[in-house]
Amino acid sequence: MKSAFVAIIGRPSAGKSTLLNALCGHKVSITASVPQTTRNKIRGILTEARGQMVFLDTPGYHNSERKYNNYMMGIVSSSLEECDLVVYVVDSTRPMGKEEQELIDMLTAKGKSLVIVLNKCDTDSKYKQDIRGFLKVNMKPESIIETSALKSEGIDTLKDAIFETAPEGEQMYPDDFYTDQDPEFRIAEIIREKAISKMSQEIPHAMYVEISDTEMKGEGEKQKLWVRAFLTVERESQKGMVIGKGGDQIKLIRKEAISDLNKIFPYKIQLDLRVKVNPKWRTKDYLLKGMIK
Repeated sequence: MKSAFVAIIGRPSAGKSTLLNALCGHKVSITASVPQTTRNKIRGILTEARGQMVFLDTPGYHNSERKYNNYMMGIVSSSLEECDLVVYVVDSTRPMGKEEQELIDMLTAKGKSLVIVLNKCDTDSKYKQDIRGFLKVNMKPESIIETSALKSEGIDTLKDAIFETAPEGEQMYPDDFYTDQDPEFRIAEIIREKAISKMSQEIPHAMYVEISDTEMKGEGEKQKLWVRAFLTVERESQKGMVIGKGGDQIKLIRKEAISDLNKIFPYKIQLDLRVKVNPKWRTKDYLLKGMIK
């Protein structure tokens, strides 16, 4: 059987997380229109009769001197070391830039087996053919697949290419696993996704979610998981914006998060969601080391 760790690599907003969810057939990674939503190495698992692929979704590759962003780029590097093959996702609707060239140089130097995905091909693009030609000549991939991750188009063709390229190996997870994330991480990510969708400008990047307490209550069909979580921002002014007038914003975030969480878990979620301030948290090594991994 085929078995591999597959790193999903690309620039911000290329559609990597949406592609991961489409490949696995489940909501594994949160998605948003805001760049740099993914902060961690998210594992999604696809198991079929022909084998098992463990996908590693990664933060979008970009240049930055900020400590917070450097931690995320460390995730990209470690994923490339860990993986057996790379799925390189390119947004076919925008021209290739300097960061794309740097990423190409990095992938070429690693020498990993490579499948390229031209994503967002449901949208007309004047760049697509030039991108395809450039990548084919400069990277020599095993295959180049056109997809629309958002519409789940081209996904079966991409799966075929990945399985064909992957090495032989043993199955790593049970058949019914589609991710190995622990419940607290998944809960925090869903809350963050809902908060991001309600905020604008810098606030999405200034937020993180802390799960402070959990308690399982009841048994059988009446089992519920009670969770206390904090949406944490950097400034008092941001706290007011997240809470909203009369608390309407945080109530809506909580409601939407519970709705999604109840679809994911086999038990009901009770969520106590609050907002607090942690000034300049993106500069604090002890916090970033625990958060970004």
